Amino acid sequence: MSGVGAIGGAGGIQQILAMRQQIIDRSNLLQQVRGASPAPEAPGATGAAGPAEGFSGALKHALDSVSATQQKAEDLSTGYEKGEVTDIAKVMLARQEAGVAFEATLQVRNRLLSAYQDIMRMGV
Repeated sequence: MSGVGAIGGAGGIQQILAMRQQIIDRSNLLQQVRGASPAPEAPGATGAAGPAEGFSGALKHALDSVSATQQKAEDLSTGYEKGEVTDIAKVMLARQEAGVAFEATLQVRNRLLSAYQDIMRMGV
């Protein structure tokens, strides 16, 4: 009997991991949809301001968004620790989103730094 329970337990874990992956995939899709909808507004707003201000504004907006995502995850984690939030999936999803957002920001920073260093090495 214990062998059957162990197999069922492993299958249950696989189902949980599969559900987790589905949640992450859906979350990523929602983030892409949300990210795509404000984009048409940005060029119209930056058309008169110029490309430099448009880039810095977009970068600031992206950093503010990452900061808000991290703050939301922190608030949910704190609420869970206090017993105010009972949905662990919601807490874990928020933490995962914050981690992915931070990792993406770190990669953008690394690319910008690399581009800056390449420009500085160019001969005039």
